[in-house]
Amino acid sequence: MAKVLTYKDAGVDIKLGDLASEIMYKASAETWKNREGKIGEVSIPFEHFSGFRSMNIEGLPSGAIQGHNFDGIGTKVEIAERVGDHSTMAYDLFAMLCDDAVRRGVEPVWLGSIIDVNTLGNDSEDNNLKYIQQLADGMVNAAKDAGVAVTDGEVAELGDRIQGYGEFCYNWGGSILWVGEKEKSLTGFDIGPRLGLVALKENGFRSNGISLLRKVLNNEYGDRWHEAEYKGRTLGEVALHPSKIYSAAVVKMMGGFQEEDEAAVQGVAHITGGGMPGKLGRILKPSGSGALIYDPFEPCDLMLHCQEIGPVLDKEAYSTWNMGNGMIIVSSDPYSVIEVAKDYSIEAKLIGEIRKKPGIEIVSKGYHTKGQLLHFQ
Repeated sequence: MAKVLTYKDAGVDIKLGDLASEIMYKASAETWKNREGKIGEVSIPFEHFSGFRSMNIEGLPSGAIQGHNFDGIGTKVEIAERVGDHSTMAYDLFAMLCDDAVRRGVEPVWLGSIIDVNTLGNDSEDNNLKYIQQLADGMVNAAKDAGVAVTDGEVAELGDRIQGYGEFCYNWGGSILWVGEKEKSLTGFDIGPRLGLVALKENGFRSNGISLLRKVLNNEYGDRWHEAEYKGRTLGEVALHPSKIYSAAVVKMMGGFQEEDEAAVQGVAHITGGGMPGKLGRILKPSGSGALIYDPFEPCDLMLHCQEIGPVLDKEAYSTWNMGNGMIIVSSDPYSVIEVAKDYSIEAKLIGEIRKKPGIEIVSKGYHTKGQLLHFQ
């Protein structure tokens, strides 16, 4: 008789899977206090990682709206795999989800995610649950910064369907439920000449343009580029710098659900793939406006280094990376925007203005053409 096979023989350990789910559930439960007394307060009739969780939506006012955003971390996961530190990955996931949501003038409320791993290991103490714990601990901290509750955290073992660097490989994606008021929605039609552009500073790569980063560093330093020293640290540690989460500050500026605003906001551009020309250009389309960015933040040192050794020309860099500007707020009251950002320990400054003429012009802070005017259509 042939050997009897089990699910574990196929690479899926149900016991470890339940332990991983328990880790994520306990971390999720710590985030529920972020929504206490607000829209999105978590109701839990039975506490268990597979238990029922709901949100009371009785009595919502006329004009209340809700929706979802979906996203993931992408190839930045490989940097964590190389470094062996997964404690900041939640910041990248939450930034991609929550900071995208506030572009619409709404408030992020509930976040759910799924982690697809190659393997959780075996029954020995040397399994991969320690990495799940790192992800979970980071999730608690990121959720606090974003002001959201985490309601679901699925973990699935998919074997060789998931590949990457090293023995523990994964993808992490999720969704954010947001709520808002129709009259507060940001459509882009209110954007016009002479409105100010305020940038919120970013000191790393966020979770975009990582494929170009990896290509440049691999070409220059070889496959183990993450071990190379760079300004007293390893390149891997520098590249892993977590995304700044802006959403809680932006909600405060715009006014959360049924709350008063603290600054006038006419538009929000989250500077991810496509850079400032792509993402700012997108919110300018409804009005047909353009923009002059005369004093953007400086790119982080590693971006400038990648530009130098790539080489990566400035127009390509500004169309791929955030170049130090993680979010841009269009505002008729830019100094109030800056003050609210300061309350959330976010560095912000006036970097430009909206113009009637279509197209985006940026006074470069890049490596190759610093001080020169770059034109984008």
